[in-house]
Amino acid sequence: MSDKAELALNNEKDLAWEQLRSEADRDEDWQHSLTLWQSLCIYKTAVFWSIVASFCIVMEAYDTLLLGSLFALPAFKQHFGHNQGGTAGYQISAPWQAGLQQGANIGSFFGVFLGAILVDRFGYKWSIIGNLVVLAPIIALVTFAPNLGALLAGEILCGIPWGVFSTLAEAFASEICPQSLRGYLTVFVNMCWVLGHFIGAGVLRAANNIDGKWSYRMPFAVQWVWIPILLPFLIFAPDSPYWFVRKGKLDKAEKTVRRIAPAAEQSRVQEVVSSMVRTNHLEQEVSAGTSFLDCFKGVDRRRTEISCVVWTTQILCGLQFANYSTYFFQQAGLSTIYSFDMTIGLYGAAFIGTCLSWVLLTYFGRRRIWLTGLSCLVVGQILIGVLSVVADKGHEGARWAQAGLMIGWLFTYDMTVGPLAYAIVGETSSTRLRNKTVGLARASYNVFSVCFGVLMPYMLNPGKWNWAGKTGFFWAGIGFLCLVWAFFRLPELKNRSFLEADIMFARGVPARKFSTYVIEADADEVVRAQHAEASYAN
Repeated sequence: MSDKAELALNNEKDLAWEQLRSEADRDEDWQHSLTLWQSLCIYKTAVFWSIVASFCIVMEAYDTLLLGSLFALPAFKQHFGHNQGGTAGYQISAPWQAGLQQGANIGSFFGVFLGAILVDRFGYKWSIIGNLVVLAPIIALVTFAPNLGALLAGEILCGIPWGVFSTLAEAFASEICPQSLRGYLTVFVNMCWVLGHFIGAGVLRAANNIDGKWSYRMPFAVQWVWIPILLPFLIFAPDSPYWFVRKGKLDKAEKTVRRIAPAAEQSRVQEVVSSMVRTNHLEQEVSAGTSFLDCFKGVDRRRTEISCVVWTTQILCGLQFANYSTYFFQQAGLSTIYSFDMTIGLYGAAFIGTCLSWVLLTYFGRRRIWLTGLSCLVVGQILIGVLSVVADKGHEGARWAQAGLMIGWLFTYDMTVGPLAYAIVGETSSTRLRNKTVGLARASYNVFSVCFGVLMPYMLNPGKWNWAGKTGFFWAGIGFLCLVWAFFRLPELKNRSFLEADIMFARGVPARKFSTYVIEADADEVVRAQHAEASYAN
């Protein structure tokens, strides 16, 4: 190619890039100007598909509550447990309680990595559909398990597709909606967790009135219901436009944006895709690649740290305590039927708390809600521990107070830390590494969930440590350490686009300055040039 031809080609590329940047700037301004109601009107189709994908989480949440509560169901304990005599009666041993409760988490650990691999090749839509189909026969194994070994194997196998859902639903919701709706729809993933727990509590309450094996088989079999409901919808769902941009299929990205935002003007569609291309291009410049290893390199190391710690804080502040709520209430001295009733009340409060979290998201930043909520949770765990000490001295009212405080604790959790984790992880990760970063964060959650989940039966089981409510002191200490980390490391990304987040992370802006940091025009070009100079110097 001659020098003149090469110069003409470069000029043409520069003009094309300038046009793309101009379109992307207009989209940035438009996105910032949208009100919540305008976003809902324009992106109502995107909202619908995000909700459909998020409903896959309901099954995992349902099962998380299921086994912890089945340990309190008489028929389940009589079939799988042993009579310990005295007031303890039939009990599943602590090692089997730990193994069964964490079986799904073990499977989910592998599922999150499988999901990241599948989405790179097949996209979000077909990865979710494939795992829904695989899940159907595995549910039969847990429903008709003849012994604890078969039940554990089924739980581990179920955990694999659940792990896929837990990462892909979060990432899909983050990518398919505009920044004005992103926080609300990623938080909806937590709502699906609460719905799963609430449905599980209601089903188990009904199962308590059934005699024989079907009192615990029926709750397992209910998991089949979701598959025929979700599959017909998902077959017609769109895939993420960001996924098409990463694959270089800009025509399909445009087609998808027109589909998920049919109320947008046609000129806006091109601008939206241009914004995605610009963000993807900047991340290509400042990041080495899109592998799991790249999540721990350069700029993305900090983003991975924040995502992992935020998600594991859900466990570290004491969520495992709530997962054993029915068993805890029973060991605290409440009857079986009252224990199930209190669990229904517990997750009813959690549902209301998650709804209120949307209100908090509208008026307050993620960082403020997180720090305030986590502080309240630490104090709540201390109070649960104090009431347990009082109850041990014969004060019956303290047992009911413990149960009431547990409801208040979960209400606060699902108004702050629980749902906010999904919004923060969805906004913190870069678009090119999103499914990998979300996968690592979820894997970290699963590792801590398994570790502390193994300990929980020992803490609560009357045949082991028998800490009962004094377990609150343990969780309060760990929760306080998480609070200290958040104060120094958690950034504020409310009302920030993915491009703006990329620029601030690339510049190493301190966490406490994210909310007030001013990003100048052409900041992405400056960051790109600085990165190129640094790479050349090295």
